Amino acid sequence: MRSISTKWPLILLILTSLLLVSGLVVFATVASSDGGVQGWLFSLTGEEALLPQLKGLSDLAAGALRAHVQTADMEPVQHAGVNPFGVNVFLEQEVEPAKREQAVRMAAEAGFHWLRQEFPWEDIEIHGKDDFEDRRHEPAKSSWEKYDQIVDLAEQYDMELIVRLSNPPSWTRAAGDSAGTYAPPDNTDDFGDFVAAVVERYQGRVHYYQIWNEPNIYPEWGETPVSPEDYTELLKVAATRAREIDPGVVIISGALASTIDLDGISVAGRNFNDLTYLQRMYDAGAAPYFDVLAMQGYGLWSGPTDQRMQPRVINFSRPRYVRDVMVRNGDAAKPIWISEMNWNAVPDQIADKRYGQVSLEQQAAYLPLAYQRIQEEWPWLGVANTWYLKRATDQWEQNGQPEAYFRLLTPDFQPLPVYDSIKAYTEGLQPALAEGYHQEDHWALAYSGDWQTVEDEQAVLGHLRQTNDPLASLSFQFQGSDLSMVAPRGPGMGQWSVEIDGRERGIVNLEAAEPQAGWRQSLIRNMSNQTPHQVVLRPVLNEDGEVAGTVAIDGLIVQNRNMLWVNGLYCLVTLIFMLALGIIGYFWMSGRRRVSQNDTVHGTPSS
Repeated sequence: MRSISTKWPLILLILTSLLLVSGLVVFATVASSDGGVQGWLFSLTGEEALLPQLKGLSDLAAGALRAHVQTADMEPVQHAGVNPFGVNVFLEQEVEPAKREQAVRMAAEAGFHWLRQEFPWEDIEIHGKDDFEDRRHEPAKSSWEKYDQIVDLAEQYDMELIVRLSNPPSWTRAAGDSAGTYAPPDNTDDFGDFVAAVVERYQGRVHYYQIWNEPNIYPEWGETPVSPEDYTELLKVAATRAREIDPGVVIISGALASTIDLDGISVAGRNFNDLTYLQRMYDAGAAPYFDVLAMQGYGLWSGPTDQRMQPRVINFSRPRYVRDVMVRNGDAAKPIWISEMNWNAVPDQIADKRYGQVSLEQQAAYLPLAYQRIQEEWPWLGVANTWYLKRATDQWEQNGQPEAYFRLLTPDFQPLPVYDSIKAYTEGLQPALAEGYHQEDHWALAYSGDWQTVEDEQAVLGHLRQTNDPLASLSFQFQGSDLSMVAPRGPGMGQWSVEIDGRERGIVNLEAAEPQAGWRQSLIRNMSNQTPHQVVLRPVLNEDGEVAGTVAIDGLIVQNRNMLWVNGLYCLVTLIFMLALGIIGYFWMSGRRRVSQNDTVHGTPSS
């Protein structure tokens, strides 16, 4: 035993040497990449300074020992392939209609497609049940007036509205506003009636409605304890009434605020852990009553590239935890939409930094990176709404509130650096399919010619696109190593001609003796993933120049097998880091024991 123990220092020395050589290889590989070592560390930790980056690396090493979340990237997801660029607006607060139009125009010019706009219940059904007249000022007028203009503006600028329905009027509660100005109504049917009135008025023009905001935290549920069961009941009533009016309406759940209380509910029931709250919603039967799961996506103290997964740390990776809850509850076919995201450029003189602090330059850099990460890594996440375009006044700024410094424009429409950066990003963006399962309605797909969207129970999510047009084509870019097509096969089906990067890659035959729904066919494998690849699909024509049967598309799957070495590199770095810490700890403890033994031998005094 003595001979073995005396060899341990030699064994550890050899291990240390091997780790050093491995570390040098990793260092050389990373240093040769774009951004060098520090850029690579930022891509993992979202930190820009070296010491926080090293701490972030240790956090990643520790996180590797935890159970991994399940995000089901290769499962088809509804409402995920939409244009991801949305922005929060406060158009109802602008007194002048011309300023509302200027705000919408500048949002469109920045590349945003979605406007998340509240239609406050208290501002529409103001004075009592079924009373839609505004008599707060003379002369009285319809309380719908400015909201009609908001819907008109969205259509004028080819944008879509996400209408948030919340903020009950005081008459809906016996206790009035003493119950909390955001508290739910005493009778949920009153809210259902309001939802029905809004949906009926804008049927065919507004398709996306969000029911409430941040129901898991104070003060969004008033002075009473937050309750996932009570919110689920409210959601059920709202969704049911909306769908009765418009069966095609898309219901978005109230955005969950990221909250780190691990015990579920905090003191006085005011803040509820978002993951526990969501699980309780599922337990209460919420799943059938929303089509999109909404959450907030603030990065707070680290950048959008922060890959760390820590339940008690809120960062931009939080959606992966929420997705895990959805997958475990059999809800993988629904997407996550982010209702609010940004980084807070609060100045040093403002003491309240609850939302973190970045410089204006960092804010301008982080927001495009956030959209880039969403598109490259999370095929199950649809719209991400930036918080926020502008406020009508500078009241938040005058009050010293940090919320003022998420803005893209000042109240007088002066652009901040973050506005210019997101505008430049969207102008130069060529959307591409990244790794994951993508539906045939993905916004990166360019259809040319006459196509029909067909409702089909055998299709993956109930619908597909097909054509018999000889001039039809489907063009798109993808970034990955492998590309597969999902399409129906059967009698009377035609053939696809596949062109990738300007070269003909073969024919895909959809003709089959028996119908086969959801059939998958590999189009290309082992491509380089360094740059996007251009794909064009065209129907094969017969001798008469007509499409020889119907051709259809039901989805596309991108895989990135070339990323295996990157994941291996990450695992190697983690292993090196953990082993190095272990060896350092071993030598440190050995040194302490030798010092202790020497002290004993030389008669160190003891009491």
